[in-house]
Amino acid sequence: MKINIRLKDDIEYFTKELFYLLFEDEAVYPVQFELMHAAFIKIGKSIGLNNAEAIWKDFSDCFQVIKEKTLKDATALVENDPASNTIEEVILAYPGFYAIVIYRLAHQLLLLGTPMLPRMMTEYAHTCTGTDINPGAVIGDGFFIDHATGIVIGETVVIKNNVKIYQGVTLGAFHVKKSLSLEKRHPTIEDNVIIYANATILGGETTIGANSTIGGNVWLTKSVPPNSNVFHQSESIVKPKKVVE
Repeated sequence: MKINIRLKDDIEYFTKELFYLLFEDEAVYPVQFELMHAAFIKIGKSIGLNNAEAIWKDFSDCFQVIKEKTLKDATALVENDPASNTIEEVILAYPGFYAIVIYRLAHQLLLLGTPMLPRMMTEYAHTCTGTDINPGAVIGDGFFIDHATGIVIGETVVIKNNVKIYQGVTLGAFHVKKSLSLEKRHPTIEDNVIIYANATILGGETTIGANSTIGGNVWLTKSVPPNSNVFHQSESIVKPKKVVE
């Protein structure tokens, strides 16, 4: 088996610069666009993509739409995170936002039939941010990720609009079997759901109903109706320390 191992470097460069291109100054944009065009064609040859030019055109035609979607994500962060002050701060400093942007770009390439590249893009973002979003997931507008670290979003996850997710959340499969690779294995999250830190939601038939709140450390493998509050109950015992005189 022959592997072009340095393809990793090419794709990491492409992914990083593509993020910059999406928010680039208008004066610099044409030059950067051509650099990204050339980088994509080079990658296309490495992965055996015979229609790289056509895919690049279709992909680049989506840049404005993707940018508008990511600005909705950035706005959701500013409106919901007390520590966030401006959209500019979100774009420059928030790892969760970075992971979302790379996901949205990679997802579009996946829809265009590009092999390998989308997964490698999101894995690069995973390395940078600690957030693992499979490019096959379907994610709506106004997506909010806070703190980012440890989040896992599986391949067949469906997330509707205005969903908020905190660190350590897993949206995963209940059964990990190769025979299920073509099945919906991961949950559906309806509109306006909040999922707090370290919650785990598993299974392709599991749906979290709209306007629900899932508390921290909750483990779910069954659906939750709309407008639900789900909390993990644990006991913390506080005892006075013995003072040795």
